[in-house]
Amino acid sequence: MVLAGLAACAPASAPPGGGLFSAIPKTDRIALVATSFERLAGWRDDDHAAALVAFRRSCDRIRSWPPDRALGTAKMGGIVADWRPICAAAEAVAPADGARARYFFESRLRPYLATDGGRPEGLFTGYYEAQLKGAWTRHGPYQTPIYTRPPELVRGVSFHARARIDSGALAGRGLELLWASDPVDVFFLHIQGSGRVVMEDGSVVRLGYDGNNGHPYVAVGGVLVARGEIAKDAISMQSIRAWMKANHARAAALMALNPRYIFFRRITDAGPIGAQGAALTPGRSLAVDPKFVALGLPLWLDTRHPVNGVPLRRLVVAQDTGGAIKGALRGDLFWGAGAAAAEAAGQMRESGRYYVLLPKSTKPR
Repeated sequence: MVLAGLAACAPASAPPGGGLFSAIPKTDRIALVATSFERLAGWRDDDHAAALVAFRRSCDRIRSWPPDRALGTAKMGGIVADWRPICAAAEAVAPADGARARYFFESRLRPYLATDGGRPEGLFTGYYEAQLKGAWTRHGPYQTPIYTRPPELVRGVSFHARARIDSGALAGRGLELLWASDPVDVFFLHIQGSGRVVMEDGSVVRLGYDGNNGHPYVAVGGVLVARGEIAKDAISMQSIRAWMKANHARAAALMALNPRYIFFRRITDAGPIGAQGAALTPGRSLAVDPKFVALGLPLWLDTRHPVNGVPLRRLVVAQDTGGAIKGALRGDLFWGAGAAAAEAAGQMRESGRYYVLLPKSTKPR
């Protein structure tokens, strides 16, 4: 899940994807303004079939819920019974048929612009699936443990802080899933909430979020800016990582300032698992604040690409949450794995807006 972006994100109980900087001021209300698909810039040019793949994964979760269950705490998305026939219709669309996929969304859903007190502009960051080098045993360069969740850890109860764990508070208990070659890589794995570990033999082990120690999240990017180590307009995942590499002796102390610690488990799914319980889809899964946006809802995202600045307009699905993804107009886009995904996620901090797609048969609350 995503912990996913740089302002802080990941699964409902997940870590703070997008959490290298500081949290955005929280908002406490959302208002929806009805519009039409014809008024969505770029709508006809999107790959709706790709979005349908992500939506079907959410449908698999929605179908397993009781029909009277509300989608989201704000009940914005209606109840499960409203979505079951829509999910059934989604299964009938051929996976590669973009025209039919677009017709599916247009014929059953209606778009609403999300606003906060009449203001539609929000903040969008990105997160990715980290990649590390690892080994099953501690030796050579493989000295940093990646831990599974301790059995005595209870959700909501404060556990050892990062500094104590890094100093060996859990050593010798057999909780090590594996050993990584770089403590900075492990720290960023904690930020993202999921990752791939390339083992010595070339095999790949995928790790997913499995809880945290209950401590608050502290954005180290904000600390570096406050100290004057990195200029505010130069802060990014890349600049933070470069600072840590160049200041190896001071990096451990900086990381210790973030007391939150993430535990992991091995996963075998098609991708990282988001807060909704569905596998995330690169470029199509968005982490949101579930106080305002129900997980599983399709959203039309209208922002800019963080690398080249061109419009980034696409249909995504709310499938994840994050510790720093707070507010009505806040989102964290999952970019996938690899160098390009890391670059985009690391640089993404864009203003933009989103539209919520709701069943035509329901009245938004």
